Amino acid sequence: MTEREKIITENYNLVKYKIEEAIRRRGGGEDVTLLAATKTVPAEEIVFAAKELGLRFAGENRAQEFTAKYDAVSPYLDYQFIGSLQKNKVKYVVGRASLIHSVSSISLAEEISARAVKLGITQNVLLEINIAREESKHGFLPEESDEAIGKIRELPGVNLRGIMTMGAAGAEKDALRKYFQKSYAIFIDNFPKKTHNISDTILSMGMSGSFEQAIEEGATLVRVGSAVFGSRNP
Repeated sequence: MTEREKIITENYNLVKYKIEEAIRRRGGGEDVTLLAATKTVPAEEIVFAAKELGLRFAGENRAQEFTAKYDAVSPYLDYQFIGSLQKNKVKYVVGRASLIHSVSSISLAEEISARAVKLGITQNVLLEINIAREESKHGFLPEESDEAIGKIRELPGVNLRGIMTMGAAGAEKDALRKYFQKSYAIFIDNFPKKTHNISDTILSMGMSGSFEQAIEEGATLVRVGSAVFGSRNP
């Protein structure tokens, strides 16, 4: 095992332990999906984590990087798209990503719908909510979410499975909790149903510095990058 593989193994096991402890602190409930955010992570390291450590889900932030790694990575795990998606890049992601986390506008949802219909598939997506109202972030404002959810649910070729959000950059833990609590309230109001006692809805929130708080406040999926693979390469 290389030095990098040893570091990834230690990090991965620690993150898994912290996830289980966060679930315990919130009083149990359903399992939480660990999705490795793999921006700038070489494909061979992602495959190592999948084959040797049991990593089942990974997500990319950039369409170009997603496309470049797709053939090498996708046979080994569930490969998703978690970054901001431009409409002219939709064609590279729809039909490949098992889930698009970042539907931040109706026009983007319509573009995804049109591409999915053309391919004869149904694309799973999440609605991105700008819960912290940051001008630098994409997504619907909280008060826009109900209407947006209704519109996207009507689009052909699109399966809206939940919401994605993130806390404000640099926010303290107490502030993060408030953002996550507000996101959970929106999620529960709009995605309360389960199928055969198995949750088929997703609340994607929490990253390397906040995933424990996110789990405690109801996240069903956390997007963890540097806590598993270390600091990103430029």
